Amino acid sequence: MSTAHRDPWLLTPGPLTTSAETKQAMLHDWGSRDATFIETNARVRRSLLKIANAEATHVCVPVQGSGTFAVEATLGTLIPKDGKALILINGAYGQRMIKILKYAGRASATYETAEDTPPDPKHLDALLSNDKAITHVLAVHCETTSGILNPIEAIAEVCAKHGKSLIVDAMSAFGAIALDATKVQYDAIMASSNKCLEGVPGMGFALIRKSVLEGCKGNAHALSLDLYDQWVAMEKNAQWRFTPPTHVIVAFDSAIQQFFAAGGITERYRRYKENRDLLISGMRALGFETLLPDHLQAPIIVTFKMPEDSKFDFEVFYDRLKDQGYVIYPGKLTVAPSFRIGCIGAIGTEQINGALRVIESVIQDMGVRDGRPAAA
Repeated sequence: MSTAHRDPWLLTPGPLTTSAETKQAMLHDWGSRDATFIETNARVRRSLLKIANAEATHVCVPVQGSGTFAVEATLGTLIPKDGKALILINGAYGQRMIKILKYAGRASATYETAEDTPPDPKHLDALLSNDKAITHVLAVHCETTSGILNPIEAIAEVCAKHGKSLIVDAMSAFGAIALDATKVQYDAIMASSNKCLEGVPGMGFALIRKSVLEGCKGNAHALSLDLYDQWVAMEKNAQWRFTPPTHVIVAFDSAIQQFFAAGGITERYRRYKENRDLLISGMRALGFETLLPDHLQAPIIVTFKMPEDSKFDFEVFYDRLKDQGYVIYPGKLTVAPSFRIGCIGAIGTEQINGALRVIESVIQDMGVRDGRPAAA
């Protein structure tokens, strides 16, 4: 069915396909100081802490904007001006944190591995032993540049051993891959409304250890990104300092309630894993090759190497899939030409099977023999 008859299925890392119920929630207007909206906002904050099992130790601080706004706000608020961060990098989102810290005037060091290689906790241990000036470690849980799942639990153990503050970009994993605050020691995790919880874009948030945030007054480099000030104000009157994205928050509340009703993280992970496994097996049957080995592949987004066949043109491939109602994502790698297909959003095996049928038809129409990439 073409997009003339329905919205396309978004096989991307976000924004995502959302449920009819989530869309329906946005069909009303809300006053930002209305009691019903204020309670909705409070319920969202409580729910996000519940998902991470962090009610006893952390607070939820939302911020307007995309996930990057939440990352910049968190780093600028938690890392003091005389602090130094070690950034673990194996993709674009680790690289983005370097830029954020440069804008904020914070000292940093980096530990970079290839986009298909997770950081080694033993090497991290050595780096922290050798540089006592490091105060914070920044890591990405699922790096959507490749779809790799990084070993956050092991990273957290090393950080705890050295007494370093761990801040996790959990943007593409929160709600689908557990990061239980009672089992994994982190001072903050950051995510957004339009990822695995299947809301719409427009709001980021951080779950921050309360005892840490209490000491962060005056750290922030920007008024609108000051999460300490945002938290103090919201605790005082339950309201946002500046105009909140009301429709986004109400839709997010609906999406979160659907998340709990469907079985929470356990069910969300199961559905996404089923999508991923079906996608990978179907694409491999057509000759396509994944960038990552299966044990490193998160059930979020899968990177496929470009076919060697000279008749394969990604722009043509992309446009023809879109015409048939399936939107995928370009590659973002430096290690190999690639494209990406997401497993998340309000989709299931029916949509993955539909995409696989269209992909097979499109490459046949293009005259591509199969999806086999060039030999390494």
